[in-house]
Amino acid sequence: MFRFLTILTFLALALSACGSGASSPGRTAPVVLASTSILADITRRVAGGRLEVDSLLPVGTDPHSYQPVPADVAKIGDSSLLVVNGLGYERFLESLLENAGGEHRVITASDGLEPLKVEDEADAGQFLGDPHMWLDPSRVVVYVENIREGLTRIDPEGAAVYRSNAEAYAAQLGDLDAWIVEQVSQVSPERRLLVTNHETLGYFSDRYGFTIIGAVAPSLSSDASPSAGQMAGLIEQIKATGAPAIFVDEVDNPALARQIAEETGVKVVQDLHFESLTGGPPAATYIDMMRHDVRLIVNALK
Repeated sequence: MFRFLTILTFLALALSACGSGASSPGRTAPVVLASTSILADITRRVAGGRLEVDSLLPVGTDPHSYQPVPADVAKIGDSSLLVVNGLGYERFLESLLENAGGEHRVITASDGLEPLKVEDEADAGQFLGDPHMWLDPSRVVVYVENIREGLTRIDPEGAAVYRSNAEAYAAQLGDLDAWIVEQVSQVSPERRLLVTNHETLGYFSDRYGFTIIGAVAPSLSSDASPSAGQMAGLIEQIKATGAPAIFVDEVDNPALARQIAEETGVKVVQDLHFESLTGGPPAATYIDMMRHDVRLIVNALK
């Protein structure tokens, strides 16, 4: 849920400048900084117009391969609260926090959720917790509750607003979940086969009855390269199962997926958005993103 991350010494939290409420006359509202555009959108749904919410990573950025820039240190230093996914997803934050220094309030959105364990071939075959929980909207409901609690801690006077917004957004997530179930029902169970560029759709698969055939890079990170043997094994799996497509995130390099597609006769489905939103359509919000991705996946498989 809500915890403190203390690194070196820097400055007192901007809370002291914010006073007792975000909307008090003459006072500056706390700045909430989310690690990714997806988390920033979810946080905005809870905050409404009461708090300023920004994303550390620009839209269209792959968090797995992100290289911090000096301006990121200032963004963190100016924020009152950080919203992160957790489960090792924000490795890029470690050096930034060291450089920013000070005491930072952090909401770990995935707190309280049990992660799937995935064998990560790029990390010496270790079983790691899969961080891609947001690809199951039922889990995002827990993200929303964790964020609501964190915002209430820094702005107690806004508690009723955050509660109302969180409840309304949770209802929208429930509608999204039901819509996905309806869309997936158009695909016969034997064709619900997923091949991705890297390991991203574990939670989505579990929730909606898909089978993961494999990934071009058998890693939780897109910043990994498969061996020749791993590529050969995936080609055999695709041929054996009849999986019709490889699903590639827009931030991924599709070169290896295309190579495998040429050898197996399957199609490569791009313009998917699993790690980042877009500046406008088709994935301007988290819910837009999920609807867009589901349409592409269902159309490729049915």
